[in-house]
Amino acid sequence: MLTTLQNLLDKTRILDFLGPLALRIFLAPIFIYAGLGKLSNIESTAWYFGSLGLPAPELMVWLAGLTELIGGILLLVGLAVRWIAIPLMFTMAVAAGTAHWENGWHALPDDTLTVPWEWKKDKIKEANIRKERAREILKENSNYEWITEHGSITVLKNGIEFAATYFIMLLVLFFIGAGRFFSIDYWLARLFNRPSY
Repeated sequence: MLTTLQNLLDKTRILDFLGPLALRIFLAPIFIYAGLGKLSNIESTAWYFGSLGLPAPELMVWLAGLTELIGGILLLVGLAVRWIAIPLMFTMAVAAGTAHWENGWHALPDDTLTVPWEWKKDKIKEANIRKERAREILKENSNYEWITEHGSITVLKNGIEFAATYFIMLLVLFFIGAGRFFSIDYWLARLFNRPSY
């Protein structure tokens, strides 16, 4: 029985290209928009990078913005995916270490989803106090039902959660590549009789 189930499970490998394709489609617009955002606002982003203590902040904006923009496009079409994953992972590590580390793990201050490795639980408590106060103000001074009709009010904690998640997804792409069929990497590898990624 277990052997039969394992054999059935193994047959799903024919669709193994869907995993890297899904990762690429998920990550590509995130990086494209982040890169465009930085490159469209060089001066203000350089000021922000400088406030984080990054050296040569204007150069860093150009490097991060171009890496994200070009990297997102390459992820989308599946070209040089293993290569572009390296600078994109570096960009995520720098973002986590400079812009988000002091805020802990979580992006949002959710008491119920706190992970054991959260190191800024005090910020979750403080953010939730502020969120409750914002709700009170909105209920007293506005149409709260209309404001929250499509989602509840929250306060961004801005921890490393997203940067770390994107880093892990890129790490997977670094090791497995762009996937079969729906990537330029796959067709180039076939053209040059190399193992495809």
